[in-house]
Amino acid sequence: MPIISVVMPSMNEEGTIGTCIEKAKKVFEHYGVEGEVVVVDNSSDRTPQIASSMGAKVIHSVKGYGNAYITGLSHAKGDYIVIADADDTYDFEELPGFLDYLMKGEADFVIGSRLKGNIKKGAMPWLHQYIGNPFLTWLLNVLFKANISDAHCGMRAFTKEAFNKMDLKTHGMELASEMVIEAAYKDLRIKEVPITYHPREAPSKLRSFEDGWRHVRFMMLYRPVPFLYIPGAFVFILGFLTTFSLLLQGNVENRVHSFILGSMLLLIGGQILATGTYMKTYGIIHGVYKRKNQSDYKFLSYHSLEMELLAGAFMFVIGIVLGAKVAYTWITSGYGSLLEIEHAVMAMVFGAIGTQLVFSAIFLSVMLLDTDTDR
Repeated sequence: MPIISVVMPSMNEEGTIGTCIEKAKKVFEHYGVEGEVVVVDNSSDRTPQIASSMGAKVIHSVKGYGNAYITGLSHAKGDYIVIADADDTYDFEELPGFLDYLMKGEADFVIGSRLKGNIKKGAMPWLHQYIGNPFLTWLLNVLFKANISDAHCGMRAFTKEAFNKMDLKTHGMELASEMVIEAAYKDLRIKEVPITYHPREAPSKLRSFEDGWRHVRFMMLYRPVPFLYIPGAFVFILGFLTTFSLLLQGNVENRVHSFILGSMLLLIGGQILATGTYMKTYGIIHGVYKRKNQSDYKFLSYHSLEMELLAGAFMFVIGIVLGAKVAYTWITSGYGSLLEIEHAVMAMVFGAIGTQLVFSAIFLSVMLLDTDTDR
């Protein structure tokens, strides 16, 4: 059985795959242990043939960054697992700095830090080096207390036991964030190793804004409260206070713009809160939240959704009644000019929020079909 497994995703890396495998084998020799190299490939060039000729186990036709790693890791048999790209941007000869922590029992999960190490000229675009990676790392640290300096460094090592504990599920670029989040959630001992980051030979396959957004979106799924519930509640309460304080003061016609603004904030806040609930529900269904929170399940139970449906229907009826009053006043005035601003706007607000609650309850109940919460 191999002691060390090195997993590399590859896509048209025929110019560098051989170098990476040679360096990985030197690491095996350094420790005097049996090792394996698992190459997960989706190439149209000679990359898989070169890897196979050098003794690597090649898994063919796997598309996507996360899919490649999930597939490769499922085939890894070593007690210690290393992951890194096959483009030679990461120097595999630096791996002893990672593996020493694992083999000495001082860490469960080790991640490289390019930002604390040496980034060679042309290896990383300035947007990634000074804005993208620092911001995403800061955001991840604030939300998940990971306390690392380079959350998206692709050179990592962990024990087989740690890998099993992380229970990774995502199949896209988000896997890089999920791995760090899960390591922090599972209280794994995390260490950082400053590394050297080299320029690529082949063109980069990264898409800066799209990939960055995918990481932020994944963090939103894990933690909807700071992203959606808090801002949504703030906007909703601000709209409520603005709207109803004007109603209590009377003479809405003199402050019509503020009144309309408050009403819009009510609607926007409600929409943000609903979106947060959709994301939370999706996370519960797909097992994102490993720590069971009974209040979430109670909130999304069948009876709670019934109450939401009834509350929405009640608010919708209020909107209809207010709207009917405006229509009646208009008709009795001979279809002339009408100054019913507060009733018209409040009819719109109650009708819109009521409709949103009704359809949210229906949508959530459909999402929760055949789950433990739909009872």
